Amino acid sequence: MNGFTEHGLDDEAFGASKGGIASFDAFPKTKKTYLTRGRDSSSFTVLLILTCLYLAWSEIGRWFTGTTTQTFSVEKGVSHDMQINIDIVVAMRCADLHINMQDAAGDRTLAGEMLRKDPTSWSQWQKVKGVHTLGVGEDGRPGWEELWDVHDQLGAARKRKKFPKTPRIKGPSDSCRIFGSLDGNKVQGDFHITARGHGYMEFGEHLDHTAFNFSHQITELSFGPYYPNLENPLDNTITTTEHHFYKYQYYLSIVPTIYTDDVSLLPLLQNVNDHPTGSHPAKSIFTSSHAIKTNQYAVTSQSHQIPENYVPGIFVKFDIEPITLTVAEEWGGFFPLVVRLVNVISGVMVAGGWCWQMFDWGMEVWGRKTRSRGGSIGVLGAFGGKEKMSFD
Repeated sequence: MNGFTEHGLDDEAFGASKGGIASFDAFPKTKKTYLTRGRDSSSFTVLLILTCLYLAWSEIGRWFTGTTTQTFSVEKGVSHDMQINIDIVVAMRCADLHINMQDAAGDRTLAGEMLRKDPTSWSQWQKVKGVHTLGVGEDGRPGWEELWDVHDQLGAARKRKKFPKTPRIKGPSDSCRIFGSLDGNKVQGDFHITARGHGYMEFGEHLDHTAFNFSHQITELSFGPYYPNLENPLDNTITTTEHHFYKYQYYLSIVPTIYTDDVSLLPLLQNVNDHPTGSHPAKSIFTSSHAIKTNQYAVTSQSHQIPENYVPGIFVKFDIEPITLTVAEEWGGFFPLVVRLVNVISGVMVAGGWCWQMFDWGMEVWGRKTRSRGGSIGVLGAFGGKEKMSFD
């Protein structure tokens, strides 16, 4: 009826071929004429492989970098002393400056006798790289995210520990470099630089007002152990004025900060004070290569011209917050990394398989709709829904 027998076809043609080695084949193969070639998925497979490689590399990179956590807690250690490190150049002669520090406990420190004062030239310090005005042009300077990089902070703390020497004077000596470290109480305090004979009762010649010039450049202002490579808000800042009676005021909020890449040290770090018995405040157990304790601070400034009956100068007021910021970095084990890699790769492959099946199904549905619009051969030789009959 349909020409099946006339073409020499029978039911046996649909089975496995007989004779020879094929008769011993335990897994008979389907004839090639019965197979339909599917869509080429090689490009999609390459895309899945590249996706797996990218995500696996990202996981490995995060594993090497570690996970950084920042936590605030009430300061547990009991400490009474705090080291202050300062390196500042003032556009006045050293003999015309008076340096002092006092705190809320009532203690007064003659900082001028503890700090070193070297004559220098103001023009020499204008060429220092990275000098900027506080709050101006700081787009490229590190923010809190960069300060939370534990490796950078630990690496910077391991570098040089001494103040650099004062450059040899070129030209007239018109300025004074004041630098060194002070030991003070760990309470609210005030560090200030004023002119000789102003603000304190002193014997001797009264300094002429035309000699006042409190333009200054701060190279270092930090609290705690001296780590010159750690970045602080007032480091490498400069400010100038043409007025003789001018008052600079800086308000600092200090937060004790611990950086560590070994979380097992945290219980010990948080309960040890900064001044162990028989040692200098700057020398403590925080000299480990895996942990340091320092003090970060936020600063606001207020500067303005004042009348002649006021005291001009540079005033730094600081307050210590009763909290501790702990920045810790830790790594997971190798086995959890392997588990994450397996999850990532298997998840991509499974999701990719689903996407490909949905794409293939969608293309098949689209093809059926296209063929139904254009017409197709029907049953019994029908073309476009009309029968074609022939008689022999």
